[in-house]
Amino acid sequence: MEFFRSTFIDRPIKDLAMPFAAVATTLHTGVEIWLREGSTIEAVRASIAFPALFAPAVHDGRLLVDGGLVNPVPVSLARAMGADIVIAVDLSSDIIGRHLREGPELEIANSEIREWKRKLQKNLSALIPLRQDDESRLPSMLDVVTSSINIMQVRITRSRMAGEPPDVTVAPRLAHLGLLDFHRAKEAIGEGERAVKVMIPNLTALFNQSPLG
Repeated sequence: MEFFRSTFIDRPIKDLAMPFAAVATTLHTGVEIWLREGSTIEAVRASIAFPALFAPAVHDGRLLVDGGLVNPVPVSLARAMGADIVIAVDLSSDIIGRHLREGPELEIANSEIREWKRKLQKNLSALIPLRQDDESRLPSMLDVVTSSINIMQVRITRSRMAGEPPDVTVAPRLAHLGLLDFHRAKEAIGEGERAVKVMIPNLTALFNQSPLG
């Protein structure tokens, strides 16, 4: 977040050129919060406060965590903001179990990120000590936490999108990317472009039928 603050100019959400809002979850009550005013950076910070990785954000006296816990694909928010057409991007279409798949872990290019991940796994593992013979068979505690939250988010996404369907869903396949693979953004962007190209016929038909087309 310090890198983000030093690299980008923060603006109030209401002053952005494009309508924007972020979703967060109130830690004490589980209530879904829509952040539609105030600092853009602080709204993003609250929205990405993934449990066990980032500390909760304090906003108006409330502790907020990742909005994906309650509304991973916020179609309802887009509708509430007046969107005529909603194109949803579902990042969880193939993520279940991705942290538990066998095979060598890809080397993280940045040594600081690699060291941070090592310490994080060590701290999480210390919460639940394992016997020596268990450690070789079980995934790290970080993998268990992220995989468990992935399962929850997939179930919530399917349920909410069934009741609040978007007009089109774009679903990039990102199972080959880890939660902390920030240095592989180019791959993620490329997969996003591929997923959009697959949906071009649907998007074209949608806009041709729309009064806005």
